[in-house]
Amino acid sequence: MGGSLRAVRAIDVEHLGRERVICCYELDGLLVDPGPESCVETLLDKLGEGFEPRALMLTHIHFDHAGASGALVRRWPDVPVYVHERGAGHMADPERLVASARRLYGEDFDRLWGEVVPVPEGNLRVLEGGEQAEGLRVAYTPGHASHHVSYLHESGGTAFVGDVAGVRIEPAEIVIAPTPPPDIDVEAWNRSIDLVEGWRPSALALTHFGMVTSRIEDHLEALRDQLAEEAQLARDRSAEEFAAGLRAQIIDAVGEQAAAAFLQAAPPDQIFQGLERYWRKRAERETA
Repeated sequence: MGGSLRAVRAIDVEHLGRERVICCYELDGLLVDPGPESCVETLLDKLGEGFEPRALMLTHIHFDHAGASGALVRRWPDVPVYVHERGAGHMADPERLVASARRLYGEDFDRLWGEVVPVPEGNLRVLEGGEQAEGLRVAYTPGHASHHVSYLHESGGTAFVGDVAGVRIEPAEIVIAPTPPPDIDVEAWNRSIDLVEGWRPSALALTHFGMVTSRIEDHLEALRDQLAEEAQLARDRSAEEFAAGLRAQIIDAVGEQAAAAFLQAAPPDQIFQGLERYWRKRAERETA
């Protein structure tokens, strides 16, 4: 298992020039979550001359995880792109997704994410969860996003978990639940955490940021607690109070300098927006 773990290469794509915000993983020619198109040149440089991916494995379609996919297919026209069925249409035709995101990010969109290039339908390999893909076990793990999957490298024990196992930048102990709009589902997220824990992985490969290789059950329990706390605070506080409180919690835990990467990976205002929408939609369902 240890040898296989060493075969997983963690690649810091240095989002906006900052280290330890977004991590792409390479395993035997597979690229898991290649990151945003704005970081493609950094990714290619670190992959090295002559590297050609066997496949792109997307945990979900958010731009910080999957935004580079179309640009990479343009470079390597035959590379397959694995994505959950709920996200596949947006990869083939990202126009609506981009328009929605531009409303959220405004003029910062291009600086943050770069060009979002469509992935030809012929390159897409649509996942449901429960299958095997390129030697990895696939599970549907919604909660952070309705189109989220996780991958288990069974022989090595590494679980590639996107955002479903939270944001943590070691050596910090704090684990943040990233809850951006539009489809946060706290109950589904807890079930997904249970599923990942049931795999008994030897490592969690977090996109934000890096490999967790010890006390994995403690990490997941801390995520459950943080998700519950964030959800309750979003229900009880204003957006400004919530964001200020979460920033203070992170800075208190890791210090001002290390907090910058956490806040870039999981902006508190977006965490509030996702949870506010969760509570509003839940109330609508209960009164329908």
